[in-house]
Amino acid sequence: MFRNIFLSAALIFSVVVFADAHTDAEKTVLKNIEAYWEARNDREWDTVVALTSSSGMLGTNSDGSFHKPLNNQTAKDWENQTPMVAGLVGVYASEAHQLNSSTVYARYYAEGVVPDGNGGVRPYRTRVTSVWIKEDSNWVMKTSHFSSAAYGGTHQTVQEDFED
Repeated sequence: MFRNIFLSAALIFSVVVFADAHTDAEKTVLKNIEAYWEARNDREWDTVVALTSSSGMLGTNSDGSFHKPLNNQTAKDWENQTPMVAGLVGVYASEAHQLNSSTVYARYYAEGVVPDGNGGVRPYRTRVTSVWIKEDSNWVMKTSHFSSAAYGGTHQTVQEDFED
């Protein structure tokens, strides 16, 4: 009898504990994803760099190009590679899943407008998956994979895809 009461109580409390489906790490990563994109939108490159792994990032872009090599960008790199026309990208339908004590997998949609290369902007929509790791006491992005969600658009491989 006591065992049945104990098991019933354990089941009820476990449902309550897991009802929000977010560990502290998952909540922190979701906040960091928002902070990362806010920093990119606001051109706060020091914050962008601080939210990525100090040992470098592995990335894949949504343009269909090949995977990028391990990259350890600085705020100056971001400044130099980012067009002066600002983009504005928001995060939608984000979710995070803690894999172990030092790794969180996240996925979300990034949608907004980005520079079109001609001084204007164009609509932007992509799926993003990322892996966040614990470095010291901070959750930082180690990998990102962007997958086009451009309403069925596809990328045709061009010579620039093979150049670094």
